[in-house]
Amino acid sequence: MSDTVKDLTAGTVGGIFQVLVGQPFDIVKVRMQTSPAGTYTGMMGCAGGILKNEGPLAFYKGTLSPLLGIGVCVSIQFGALEWTKRVFAQQNLARGVGGPEGTGFGAGQLFTAGVAAGIANGIVSCPVEHIRIRLQTQSATNPVYKGPGDAIAKIYSQHGLAGIFKGQGVTFLREATGYGMYFLTYEKLVQREMREKKIRRDQISPLNAIGYGALAGYALWAVIYPIDMIKSRMQTDGFSPATGQKYKSALDCLRTVWRTEGLPAFTRGLAPTLIRSPFANGATFLGYELASRALSSS
Repeated sequence: MSDTVKDLTAGTVGGIFQVLVGQPFDIVKVRMQTSPAGTYTGMMGCAGGILKNEGPLAFYKGTLSPLLGIGVCVSIQFGALEWTKRVFAQQNLARGVGGPEGTGFGAGQLFTAGVAAGIANGIVSCPVEHIRIRLQTQSATNPVYKGPGDAIAKIYSQHGLAGIFKGQGVTFLREATGYGMYFLTYEKLVQREMREKKIRRDQISPLNAIGYGALAGYALWAVIYPIDMIKSRMQTDGFSPATGQKYKSALDCLRTVWRTEGLPAFTRGLAPTLIRSPFANGATFLGYELASRALSSS
């Protein structure tokens, strides 16, 4: 099995772990981000309302789309990340830096590899998250879409590819910025442990991989949360003025939200995100590292 196929396969496992652990938190975050101010008293009020009005299965509403899509997204992330790292390793060897294998990457190299992973991922994550958000925020009593396939078919028939990829520009910005910081944080923590303990990557404790993933998740959300809020607003907005469109562009969305709702709007839904982050991102890296070890030994 080639290195790239191993990376893609291990990334898929990491993505599945991420969705199963993080989906209930994500639906609370999206509802809070996209609902008018005052709709919910807080995270627990939102979660309690979902449980009371829609039942426990509502926390996994729209899960099929991310379970398939996020698996692909995380697969692409790790595939692009590891491919870029191998390019940098060859450059390091040619320059005589980075140790005997050239894998002692600098912060700039790791951030750049993360940006590449984010941009590659953004092509897929935009439509996946768009469909998921439409399903998460539709009425439980009078739903517009029956499921992911129905949502894709209806949006495409009415609005074409542009409708499916609604919010693509702001998604690219979020992914490039966020994953640059995400993988920089994780890889630097891994490198430090390998250097200090003089061990191989596959000798790092799974618990440490979870901890490093949790910290990487916090680093990601620290820089992208306001961007993510704009993306969520764009992807729940109408497709045209005739269908209730509020925002002409991501910049118009930013200006309108700032003018009408102020700074609190940019942090609404942050609590469930911060609670979700260590579990979902720890699970992502645990799944990836365990799958990578299994594939390498097979």
